Amino acid sequence: MLIDESGLFLNPLVRRSWAPKGKTPVLLNDGGGRKKVSVIGAVSVSPAARRLGFYFATRPDGYFDGEAVVGFLRNLLEHLRGNVVVVWDGGPNHKGPAVREFLTRNPRLRLERLPAYCPDLNPVESVWSWLKYGQLANYFPAGVGELDDEVIERLIDLKFDPGLLKLLWGRSGLPLPHKPDE
Repeated sequence: MLIDESGLFLNPLVRRSWAPKGKTPVLLNDGGGRKKVSVIGAVSVSPAARRLGFYFATRPDGYFDGEAVVGFLRNLLEHLRGNVVVVWDGGPNHKGPAVREFLTRNPRLRLERLPAYCPDLNPVESVWSWLKYGQLANYFPAGVGELDDEVIERLIDLKFDPGLLKLLWGRSGLPLPHKPDE
């Protein structure tokens, strides 16, 4: 399982678009300040079935501190059977006292760290790129609640699209694990 967090700001991510000559599209937005929706996501891999899954949580106008990360991990353990290995970066919210205490109480969960400066090895980064630069490009919501709703809707669509999940996994260059008998 690979985990990462991202922030989606109220300011639109402006990308190039097609428009009739002389009719440049204009995005009307007040900028929204620094209001955002924080998202944590995990791509799970079932080695036996070679099936990918996606789990996520959002925090409108907030962030994922150690306590929130523990809540996400607790939720993952409720949905996944057997031992769970989480691979993630060395962010400060991944190694605080709340996370260490949670790990001691949950021996079926093990954490592994990605190599430093290698976000491209984490398929969740491809999810954030797909979401920000594709799905939500040139989108400007009326407020944080609308942005949160849109993020949730897009990520639910992703969750139930195994072909897209596999494509996003493939961008990392990581092979899918093989069954133990292969």
